[in-house]
Amino acid sequence: MKNRLVQKALSLAITMALLMVALMMISDVVRDRIYNRDRAVQSVVNSTAGPQTLFGPVLAQRCTREVSGKDSEGRVETRLVSFQRYALPDELSHQTRAEMQPRARGLYQVNTFLMHDKLVARFAPGNQLQGKPEGSAVRHCDAPRLVLPLSDPRGLRSATLQVDGKPLPLEPGTGHSVYPRGLQSKTLAAGASGGDSNATMEVVVLLQLMGTERVAFVPLGGTNQVSMQADWPHPSFGGNFLPLSREVSDQGFTASWSIPALASSARQAFVQERSLCSLGIADTSYAYAAEESQCLEQFGTSFIDPVNPYSLSDRATKYGVLFVVLTFVAVAMFEVLKKLRVHPVQYLLVGSALCIFFLLLISLSEHLGFTRAYAMGAGACVLLLGYYASHILGSLRRGLPFAALIAVMYGLLFVLLQLEQTALAVGSLALFAVLAIVMVATRKVDWYAFGKGDNPEPAPKTWAQGLQERA
Repeated sequence: MKNRLVQKALSLAITMALLMVALMMISDVVRDRIYNRDRAVQSVVNSTAGPQTLFGPVLAQRCTREVSGKDSEGRVETRLVSFQRYALPDELSHQTRAEMQPRARGLYQVNTFLMHDKLVARFAPGNQLQGKPEGSAVRHCDAPRLVLPLSDPRGLRSATLQVDGKPLPLEPGTGHSVYPRGLQSKTLAAGASGGDSNATMEVVVLLQLMGTERVAFVPLGGTNQVSMQADWPHPSFGGNFLPLSREVSDQGFTASWSIPALASSARQAFVQERSLCSLGIADTSYAYAAEESQCLEQFGTSFIDPVNPYSLSDRATKYGVLFVVLTFVAVAMFEVLKKLRVHPVQYLLVGSALCIFFLLLISLSEHLGFTRAYAMGAGACVLLLGYYASHILGSLRRGLPFAALIAVMYGLLFVLLQLEQTALAVGSLALFAVLAIVMVATRKVDWYAFGKGDNPEPAPKTWAQGLQERA
């Protein structure tokens, strides 16, 4: 323990442990704010509507069939079992326009939208209702009805239906056991029952639908055409199909999809009554399947905020330990090369300033936006550390380069936060550059001599003492 280098290493290890505890506490604060934001989103969803998914319309018919079997005593019994038959559209198109209507819960903003959708479905002649189980006798079938399932019908503001140009009334619910939410029409135009008409049946549905953060479609048609326009400049296209064409500008975006039935299994999955899986944020839709293979295929757009202060702050805190280590390396470089002695308490104060930066970042970004909060927090920390370093390192000439180094580190961290694909590569190159600088700068240091504590060096002169001597 007489070796000064060993003493300094142990003291810095204790200091780092204390700072890591502080960073963990700040990370908990960030996660708590993210949790509060998610609760705010869920609160808006509960009050308005969640992510919206549209599929259909389809012709559905409830039938019953006789099933024979033996009871526990071996006697033959016959019972009635209900099932559904469907006629899916041969052509399906959506012309959609979404207007963003952001809502707020306290400090948290939620991206809600009002969607205007013109849905046109055509059923070709001879498009028969299908789904009758093989080897069973159909006992009775209800009249066919037109159903339009929706993931969250609470968002409906208006809906009109025309079949072959004639308006028909709509009723809530679908009467379906797996897809119960949505709309239905039990009164169909003449010749529409069963799809047996010699003429094409055209169904036009006009919808005004509110939702939160995402809209999606299920390609149930033989051909599926979707064109979407919105006044949101940050779309995130997802699902099982990406748009065929898209244009994104500062005023919004336009996108179009064209999906043939040969490219999708959605029609077969709907007849098999598979679950609608969630690609969005809120569990307000139907029962979700655990495996993707058991899900209805869908595609759509999420209205995201690319500069999310909570996700960026969470990413920033993950660099906290590395940030503190690099700063300690910079202080140690001055200590070794300039033959200074910096007390562990001074290391602790410098590290504390770095930790508080991440707390400033999350708190200010909720009010000012991430970029402005980052600039203000980083600027304040650079000024504070530059002023403090000028005193612990003995002169202003040493404090200014240290402040410049801290500013470069904050700039590098900001760049890393903006990058996604190349963040790891840029971070690795920066670490390699830091290691190279340290190795080159300390290549002539006699570490054995530095570690001896027999002749301790006098305490460094403060900045004020240096100014007095030069005066």
